[in-house]
Amino acid sequence: MNKTAKILLAIVALLLVNFLAKFISFRFDLTDNKEYTLSPATKEIVRNIEDKIKVTAYFNDDLPVDLDKSRQDFKDLLSEFYSISSGKVEYEFIAPNKDPQKQEEAMRAGIQPVMVNVREKDQAKQLKAFLGAVISKGEQKDIIPVIQPGTAMEYSLATGIKKLTVKSKPNIGFIQGHGEAPLQELAQVYQTLSILYSVQSVYLTDTSDLSKYKTLVIVKPMDSIPDSHFQKLDQFLANGGSMLLAYDQVDADLQQGNTKVSKTGLAQWLAQKGLEVENALVRDIACGSVQVQQQSDFFSFATPIQFPYLPLIQSFSSHQVTKGLERVILQFASPMNFKGSQGKNFSSLLYTSDQSARQALPIVFDINHQWDRSEFPERQICVGGLLEGNFGGTANARLIVYGDGDFAIGKGRGQQVNEDNVNLLANGVDWLSDDTGLIELRTKAVDTRPIKELEDSKRNLYKYVNFLLPVGLVLAYALFRSSMNRKRRNDLMQEKYS
Repeated sequence: MNKTAKILLAIVALLLVNFLAKFISFRFDLTDNKEYTLSPATKEIVRNIEDKIKVTAYFNDDLPVDLDKSRQDFKDLLSEFYSISSGKVEYEFIAPNKDPQKQEEAMRAGIQPVMVNVREKDQAKQLKAFLGAVISKGEQKDIIPVIQPGTAMEYSLATGIKKLTVKSKPNIGFIQGHGEAPLQELAQVYQTLSILYSVQSVYLTDTSDLSKYKTLVIVKPMDSIPDSHFQKLDQFLANGGSMLLAYDQVDADLQQGNTKVSKTGLAQWLAQKGLEVENALVRDIACGSVQVQQQSDFFSFATPIQFPYLPLIQSFSSHQVTKGLERVILQFASPMNFKGSQGKNFSSLLYTSDQSARQALPIVFDINHQWDRSEFPERQICVGGLLEGNFGGTANARLIVYGDGDFAIGKGRGQQVNEDNVNLLANGVDWLSDDTGLIELRTKAVDTRPIKELEDSKRNLYKYVNFLLPVGLVLAYALFRSSMNRKRRNDLMQEKYS
């Protein structure tokens, strides 16, 4: 009876735990960037949903393991959205590979199949797979065309919902009229920002009203800016406005191999505010590459050559603007120094690596130069920062300055810009516009940690731990079992001969 009672008690306890689990749930998120924990911004968006939102996810049910994990992660994420929204975010998963009609339905909704490589019976082949979702609210809809492992799922889903539920978007103005990069060349930035903002081109005419813009952005001006336009910008900052400026202090022509100082007048304008942008370029041992045409007999081919004047930025401050960024590639960036100005503070945002240098003009580029480590004696040179404080008015203002104007521009048709380059500009606009909640989501994904970039000592440590730890655990378990068996034999022998 005692044994039966214990079994019944265990069954009752198990049923009770299962019943309570419907109302009480918790989990531990041990990932470095809290990949599986919803941010406060997401929770606020989801809790404020007034009308029903329907998410229709189209995923094959015969996906390889890594892609199937994305399907399960997305399903878990939707389950949390459903719970937090009190059932206002409904979701459905459809496997188009089972039904041709469902495939047509997915493609009509805007989800196109992608080709993925799979191995089956020791043979490599390609599989046509659907990996997207449609977010709909009544007749409105937003599309997530592809959901892949390591992507910012929470950002895609949260911004898609906010895009359908937002009632009014703040205005963001991109200054034009001085040779700035048009919005067509900033297609990825425009696409990212237009989710939450009304992005417009702005010309600084006598009748232009800048007060309606939350933030002004200037990207790569080429021509001189008139004093009257600087006065308008000064007035905008004096009234507490926010600005982001990405420009080239040095115009570099790689084809001709020479450089010259920019004539925009921005250096003098910034100097009045205590910020010096040098007539120089930084070079970094961690850098991008350029394609160089080489000839071999009758054949011509392109070879990538490391070019230190294209610094690969991997050192960032802990500021929200740069949080989550991993790699930003700059092109001919100039260093900057804050000389001090009453009522203003400066915070560095971007730094070069520990092996870098600055080179004052004149500079003549030599692609074939063999670089030595001794030519990179400096470390942590600032190439981007935030200036905030009083700019001559009654309200504090904020100004982000980057010493390169090219990093977010896609020059060719369909040319994709490095994702972190886009995020750097978009994060700056978000922060300046006081919409900081979704900044951390944009860069919230699985971090890349290429082992080849680690120090030799740390790489060897990981290699040996990875190899020896499993063997050590097996041996430890074997010793434990051997010890337990020996103890058991000794106990049996003592009982037998006692």
